[in-house]
Amino acid sequence: MKVQFGPGGWVQWPDSDEFSIEFMRLLGAAQEGGSMISECFLAASRIDPTDGGDSWYREWIAMADLSNERADAAFKRGHVLTARSNWLRAINYYQASAFGLDAADTKQERALLAMRGCARSYIEHMTPAGEVVEIPWLEGHALEGYFLPAPRAFHQSPVVVCMGDPGHRKEESLFKVARYARDRGMSLLAVDLFGSGTGAKFDEVVGRSDLETSVGHVMDYLYTRDDIDEHRIAILSDGLESSFVARGVALDNRFAAAVCDGGIWDMHERAFLMNRLSLSSSGTEGGWLGPKLRCPLLITLGEQGWLESDYVTDLFERLKAEHPDVSLKIFESSETAAAHGHRDNPTLANEFIFDWVADRLESVSA
Repeated sequence: MKVQFGPGGWVQWPDSDEFSIEFMRLLGAAQEGGSMISECFLAASRIDPTDGGDSWYREWIAMADLSNERADAAFKRGHVLTARSNWLRAINYYQASAFGLDAADTKQERALLAMRGCARSYIEHMTPAGEVVEIPWLEGHALEGYFLPAPRAFHQSPVVVCMGDPGHRKEESLFKVARYARDRGMSLLAVDLFGSGTGAKFDEVVGRSDLETSVGHVMDYLYTRDDIDEHRIAILSDGLESSFVARGVALDNRFAAAVCDGGIWDMHERAFLMNRLSLSSSGTEGGWLGPKLRCPLLITLGEQGWLESDYVTDLFERLKAEHPDVSLKIFESSETAAAHGHRDNPTLANEFIFDWVADRLESVSA
């Protein structure tokens, strides 16, 4: 197993970028309880990234099954804390095993069904218990979410909505961000676009031009609950590959704070398309969200991410001219959390993000 260090940091398999990036995410999840470093390296030692993904699936599904079996055995003995820890790691390993598989592949279906079963067991045995919720959206395709109430909440609590980019699954929020909301007295609603099941209709949904309408439906659902403070709702978009959450926030003035790209990715894609078509970029301002965003906004990215920091800084300055209450945090390579999506150190990014959210929501109640 050949390991290299490059400008973006440590690379497990230099000839396989996709598997190396996913492996970095798995290791980063260890400090959040989503994996164990020793288990990750054990699995990696048995993986041949050139075999078309066969060994990748085999090793991660085996690790996931083992964690799931440990969880079930611990639960039967009454050791709920150990069961929860193992369910949490199993969720991540099952997700990893499905990485790169086609939606029609029965191996992916098997992994995702097991992942969802672990997630439901995990939230059911939290204190206080979480719940699986259904949120109306499209005809025949409701959104599904995991609602985790704030601990010791005897009154209406602030809530953070975690809504990943298309392709991101809500189960990842259980180990990636849930504790940051819980430790700050916030409820969490984790939602994705897959709906219930394994997401068989996802390809039909993700191609829609109105994905941002899902954000308003999530807010409508929260307004039906009597255990949250409707004036202190924040939203966190987990990723920077799409601006649909930013567009949704621009259409809905009920959010008290938002952590998303502010429409930067949309601007990037529009400019790229104009260049490819050799068209004037003067029309790219048509989708600019600056004047429409009304709540406090935070944009974060890593210095080694897919978008160059100088480019993002330029767009940020343009956004700030029209929306003064916007902040930009660029994590530099010298401090880590600098990879795309902060995969190399999600802890550092989440501490910053949730402190910012807590400050904004506290100012609403002050």
